[in-house]
Amino acid sequence: MWMSKTACVACRRRIDAAAKLCPYCGANPVTGARVDTQAILQEVFHPKHLTASESILEYARQRQGIVIAVSAMVLFVMLAALHQFVTMRNANAVNDTPAIPLSEIADIGNQQPESKPQPLPDLKFQYDGRPQTMRTYIVEPGAVAPPAPATPPTIQQTR
Repeated sequence: MWMSKTACVACRRRIDAAAKLCPYCGANPVTGARVDTQAILQEVFHPKHLTASESILEYARQRQGIVIAVSAMVLFVMLAALHQFVTMRNANAVNDTPAIPLSEIADIGNQQPESKPQPLPDLKFQYDGRPQTMRTYIVEPGAVAPPAPATPPTIQQTR
């Protein structure tokens, strides 16, 4: 498919003959008059009018990194303030009750066992009547034992 080309009067570049606007300079390719494309775009694609809360959310969406960093810093400051408040409160609070020794709470040496430990149950294994099988290796049926190592030849002393 062969397209016919024509030159734009305003910028002298070769463009398609059927084009109503030059893609390079935005002018009418026949007359050279420039067209305000922003007005056409706003007429065809109506701009969205945002309320105050929508504009804040749109600002936050566009700058997510900044919002996350600021939120993390605010959370850190709030936790630090809470820690400082609890620390100061505990430093000034007076408690009339005596302290309980930790050994009284966590001493497990003086505790009696709740029940006698149960012995392990007798587990029944199938071992073909020979307990040696379970005491040594489990042998697969049809396995062949390796040959016994050969004894080294003895050297005879001749006189």
